[in-house]
Amino acid sequence: MDGFKEIAVVWSAETLRAVRSARTLVLLGLYGMFSLVVLLVATVVANQVRASIQGMEALEQMPTDVAYIFKITLWFLPVYVALMGFDQISGEVGSRSIRYLTVRARVSSVLLGKFLVQSSLLVGLVFVIDVGLFIYARFAHPNFAFTAMLLSLLKVWLATLVFALAYVAITTFCSSLFRTSGVSLVFNFVLIMSFLLMELIGWYSENKSFLVYIRYLAPSYYSGNLLSPVPSEFGLSALAYACFTAVFLGGAYAVLRARDL
Repeated sequence: MDGFKEIAVVWSAETLRAVRSARTLVLLGLYGMFSLVVLLVATVVANQVRASIQGMEALEQMPTDVAYIFKITLWFLPVYVALMGFDQISGEVGSRSIRYLTVRARVSSVLLGKFLVQSSLLVGLVFVIDVGLFIYARFAHPNFAFTAMLLSLLKVWLATLVFALAYVAITTFCSSLFRTSGVSLVFNFVLIMSFLLMELIGWYSENKSFLVYIRYLAPSYYSGNLLSPVPSEFGLSALAYACFTAVFLGGAYAVLRARDL
């Protein structure tokens, strides 16, 4: 069986199992509840202030409350992704069940298959929530034209996925490091907080210290141009997230190749 067929088999089998899992419904509900709370808060804020948002030029025709939700969601997504996939590798390494896969498929195929499972679930969950959000925006804001709604929905969905897939790779890496799922989850949270700290240190050190450059190591630093109307700016941000994805998937592969499965 060649590599692509192995990946497809792992992806299809694991996706079917994940879709049938109660966790998927719980995660959908969690994402939906979070978005609803943010929507209510953002609606109140948007009705009181219509200030511009940095990096949101592409959303000039989008309701402000929806723009706020997108920005706030980027803070929530890394934790959400960690909860979704913290045991994707460690759960099977700890129980040794991964051996049944690795004797039939390459380690790289198993790894990419599991990465695609989490990515597929994320694509579906984010799309469901985004569709609901933009349907609300369409009825709550009569001036929000249908064509503009569809274009904005596509743009926000794509930007969210470019951002989130890097964190799926980070979660895959964390899950490959440990045999215990709980430890993988804790380490994942520590890594997320470390990235946030790097960005805050870089922001505080601007024009003060060489530590300003540490923010370039934080994935969230590159989120500002994901909705930029300038293709080159979006392209650079997308390239940065692609690099993060490749680095952490490469790290996960190196760990799995080196350890006794």
